[in-house]
Amino acid sequence: MNVKLLVWAGAAAPAALFAQNRPNIIYIMTDQQSATAMSCAGNAELNTPNMDRLAAHGVRFENAYCGMPLSGPTRSSMFTGYMPSEIGTVENDLPIPDSLKERTLGTLMTDGGYYCAYAGKWHAHTVSLPSEFSFGFHRISMNGDIGLAESCVKFLKDRPQSPFFLVASFTNPHNICEYARHQNTPYAEVEEPESVEECPNLPANFAVNPYDASVLAFEKEQSYALYPSQDFTPDDWRRYRNAYFRLVEAVDAEIGKIVDEIDRQDLWRNTVIVFTSDHGDGCGAHRWNQKTALYEEVANVPLIVCLPGGNNAGKVLPQLVNNAVDFMPSVCSWAGISVPAGRQGASFRALVEAGDPAKEHQPYVVTETNFNQTSGTLGWMVRTPRYKYVLYDKGKYREQLFDMDCDRGEMRNLAVEARYADELARHRRLLREWMEKHPAPRREKHLGLIPR
Repeated sequence: MNVKLLVWAGAAAPAALFAQNRPNIIYIMTDQQSATAMSCAGNAELNTPNMDRLAAHGVRFENAYCGMPLSGPTRSSMFTGYMPSEIGTVENDLPIPDSLKERTLGTLMTDGGYYCAYAGKWHAHTVSLPSEFSFGFHRISMNGDIGLAESCVKFLKDRPQSPFFLVASFTNPHNICEYARHQNTPYAEVEEPESVEECPNLPANFAVNPYDASVLAFEKEQSYALYPSQDFTPDDWRRYRNAYFRLVEAVDAEIGKIVDEIDRQDLWRNTVIVFTSDHGDGCGAHRWNQKTALYEEVANVPLIVCLPGGNNAGKVLPQLVNNAVDFMPSVCSWAGISVPAGRQGASFRALVEAGDPAKEHQPYVVTETNFNQTSGTLGWMVRTPRYKYVLYDKGKYREQLFDMDCDRGEMRNLAVEARYADELARHRRLLREWMEKHPAPRREKHLGLIPR
């Protein structure tokens, strides 16, 4: 189907009434990529030239966090503007509520005059978008990384005359899940090195913190399929880390095909480009693989924003962002579209356009989690500029407090030290404040879990 004809024949026809001074928006997303899994973030264990190109053209956030470290919940949050617990999307197979299906970001953008196209993994209930036209998007590619970039390049070559919103949603490095289970990796081959000496070494925080939340070890024991790392040797972990970084490089190469087309058409001049991931991977830190836990490697995600004309190119910002609920208000702001009532995310547009590391923004962000796939442990993380507070609903040492200025690896739990009692109390209050602002089923019970 010809995209240009579709623009004038379909729902996006009124776009002719809007001037093209509004930017195009391209959203590139990977699955299960940690913030530090890029060479532009200083990681010497891999080479990501195309993510680095985006960082060179844009602004990179060091402290962006996911809404929930699981694909479906975070993605539902991105496209509805609500935290997963608020709308019940706390598991991969749970649908966006019917009341929101016509008020997702795609429908808002379409109604506002944008042509919206989606390629790849959707995973807000269904893995691919459920039909060719759904949630305001034209589905141009199904789930899976093979051919995804090519579908985006074709869309860009045939792009509509109206401003467009293109989502390129890749699966990798999620294939690390299959690798850990000794299965075939469907979207990229992992070449095993001849010897373990060729693999990355263990991370500095490979050991489990002696005051770590005991419930994490319990959850890990509930499912060998999810956590086959229970009997990994140090050499197994090194091979795991090698495979993970090679999968990141594989998806980087696919992203490069889209960036090349952006170059060919010089779309940098009138396009906002956002790159992120839905959550990270433990990658051996604290002997953790997969996601769901609130470790930094799992919750901290890449976030790069390229402005039209390359404004503030190459800058790195420390401000706190939730890449789930903050995404909708940011995109709507660039598109000149009002955010529906009830959404509480904070647009990061002003931060990117100022490019000022000292500019005030939101004082904290929250990531929540739910071990629904195993025994149902709940958890919350409050990240402030210096500290990170973690609370799980059960187990020994269920409270964690870390000084992120000097312990990003989360090896010293300050919650067990009396001299940090004031900081601990302050972060408890912030979590209580957040819960009161974000109503959800069982929220009264959740509030009761926060120590006084």
